[in-house]
Amino acid sequence: MSTTDMSMGKIIFYEERNFQGRSYECMSDCSDMSSSLSRCQSCRVESGCFMVYERPNFMGNQLFMKRGEYSDSMSMMGISSGIKSCRVIPMHRGQFRMKIFERENMSGQSNELQEDCDNIQERFRMSDCMSCQVMEGHWLLFQQPHFRGKMMYVRPGEHRSFKDMGMSGISFMSMRRIIDTC
Repeated sequence: MSTTDMSMGKIIFYEERNFQGRSYECMSDCSDMSSSLSRCQSCRVESGCFMVYERPNFMGNQLFMKRGEYSDSMSMMGISSGIKSCRVIPMHRGQFRMKIFERENMSGQSNELQEDCDNIQERFRMSDCMSCQVMEGHWLLFQQPHFRGKMMYVRPGEHRSFKDMGMSGISFMSMRRIIDTC
């Protein structure tokens, strides 16, 4: 049996770098921070884990953030527009299971994971991962082997096309479980 800890974390966003300017506290998902801040250039994670996104509605480049201070979102994410939305990642205790597919719409070669995979090409002889089904746990997918490059957060459910999640033209080569590290 698995459980997901729904106690939420806390993140504080700041309009300017180095925690300056107006601030906005968030303890749940926020699909568009523009109504609270004109921009976001830095943040502090006081508790929990979050994914932050460069565009509203949890789209575009993503960054995994755990407890700590992040004084310059532009240098961290390589974007000039700052953070526009965020999602709380609930901590999962239990098994992890995900099925990855070579093509969109959960087609082509498939393999099931229950642990981290640092290179799907070496481990499964699989050239790409372009869709997945998460049965248990929360995962980070990485564009390059060995957990490098652009990343994407996936939670339980079917993810038939990464394009629909703002990751057009990207396939993923390594996967990591989000374990109780926050």
